[in-house]
Amino acid sequence: MRLLIEQLAKLPGLGPKSAQRIVLWLLRQPKVTSQQFASLLQKLHSVTVHCTTCFMATEEPVNGMCAICRDPRREATLLCVLASSVDIAQIEDTHEYHGRYHVLGGTLSPLEGVTPENLTVAALMKRMKNAKPAISEVILAFDQNVEGETTVLYLKNALKEGGNSALKISRLARGLPTNSELEYADPVTLANAFKERRAV
Repeated sequence: MRLLIEQLAKLPGLGPKSAQRIVLWLLRQPKVTSQQFASLLQKLHSVTVHCTTCFMATEEPVNGMCAICRDPRREATLLCVLASSVDIAQIEDTHEYHGRYHVLGGTLSPLEGVTPENLTVAALMKRMKNAKPAISEVILAFDQNVEGETTVLYLKNALKEGGNSALKISRLARGLPTNSELEYADPVTLANAFKERRAV
């Protein structure tokens, strides 16, 4: 039990007390509940793949593509670039954004050895070059911390060097305080940030 509490406490948003409550709750449930949890955890990596277009984690790709990339109702000329698949779920909850996504797989952090080569930056640039119809706006949706700001600056320069002078580059604005994380922002705050996005 102690080892399980220690492992759960490593999860984002959980501490030792919360982890202990979860373990004690599981002990009060029928044995089959714990077995179902264990089975789902064991299958997690085998049933989850990344979309070949946007790199979002998905369980049911068709021809390698997630449901959002396959949806013809999404605005193909609008692209939101973000760090992780978790951020997509948060943005979708706002019902404010109707374009497509590109998941970088993290943010730049030279001190931790995370460079553009460790992320899907090259795939993003290739996608921008080959997009039909052409992408008219890229929204950079990153946490407002040092790593997020570094990533925004790098991508802004890389996209401008891409040769599309008509490309609009914007970022999320009002509603997201400095050092905040998208994962923990409420839908209203995120909706305001999309409405008030500004050019970079």
